[in-house]
Amino acid sequence: MNKKKVVVGMSGGVDSSVAAWLLKEQGYDVIGVTMQVWQDESPEAMEENGGCCGLSAVEDARRVAERLSIPYYVMNFKKEFREHVMDYFVREYVSGKTPNPCIACNRFVKWESLLARSLEIGADYIATGHYARIEKLLNGRFAVKKSVTAAKDQTYALYNLTQRQLSHTLMPVGSYTKEEIRDMAGRLGLTVAGKPDSQEICFIPDHDYAKFIQENTDCRIEEGNFIDKDGRILGRHKGITHYTVGQRKGLGLSMGRPVFVTEIRPETNEVVIGENEDVFSERLFCSHVNWMAIEGLFGEEMRVTARIRYSHKGAPCLIRETDDGRVECIFDEPQRAAAPGQAVVFYDGDLVVGGGTIL
Repeated sequence: MNKKKVVVGMSGGVDSSVAAWLLKEQGYDVIGVTMQVWQDESPEAMEENGGCCGLSAVEDARRVAERLSIPYYVMNFKKEFREHVMDYFVREYVSGKTPNPCIACNRFVKWESLLARSLEIGADYIATGHYARIEKLLNGRFAVKKSVTAAKDQTYALYNLTQRQLSHTLMPVGSYTKEEIRDMAGRLGLTVAGKPDSQEICFIPDHDYAKFIQENTDCRIEEGNFIDKDGRILGRHKGITHYTVGQRKGLGLSMGRPVFVTEIRPETNEVVIGENEDVFSERLFCSHVNWMAIEGLFGEEMRVTARIRYSHKGAPCLIRETDDGRVECIFDEPQRAAAPGQAVVFYDGDLVVGGGTIL
């Protein structure tokens, strides 16, 4: 009987490295692949801006592959990354929204593009080092399930995966804690055992989104007015790409009390400022909904727990579909800073029900 073939996306980090070893131990025919997505051809820029896609990532992944005695390749996905992640990120920010590029990267690059190329070379599955699990439910659908460790759970960024993608995906790391993964790497003698986790957006390591947009696009970000909810001008802002809903620091306003960004209005180039209570809302709407554990609501209401950003612990709410295909989410208690452009992800216990983009 032929062994099932799996392509493991290897970022050069400890999680994907141990994922490759776990799958080999489980009897799979494992191939390691690093996805080259960084746009600049110069080695110095690739190294400096590395994250999960720089030259050091490639060298770390190559050393791990040698240690595990598995084939290893670097695949070029620069075009797909530019189109689906970087251009999307800029487009959303310029329109006053707060995008999550990792979600777009997961759906369109790490899965759609890598899966297509992996199937072309005869693989049955792709695999990653995400802290999540995949479960086939009694209704026949596949769903992402929270990892065994809440501290590292990465299901929020995976809500947008399709049923086809999930049916060809393995996530072996989700059954372990980070400490267990590092311990395995240490016992295997992998040089990445103590490598720190990557925290930033890989193509903007300094977190200065406005500078990135200014230096890498033709978009002109103009200064404009800070206003209050009644339209009174409070001061001048540096350009809407510098701000997000809920932001308090870096506003440059002397109001004598803490104030917060409550709304961004790209059509008038205004940033609305308010009090802390103005940042809370008891309902939101989302579009571009991807259903995962269920096929849809079909006119029914459903109680779920919703997360409105990666670091949000989740809050109980009721969801229902509107006539135009959006989903309305009504929280039991008002939630802080539901930023347009971010994802809202719905959970039933440990399972991802689905999610969408906050309007």
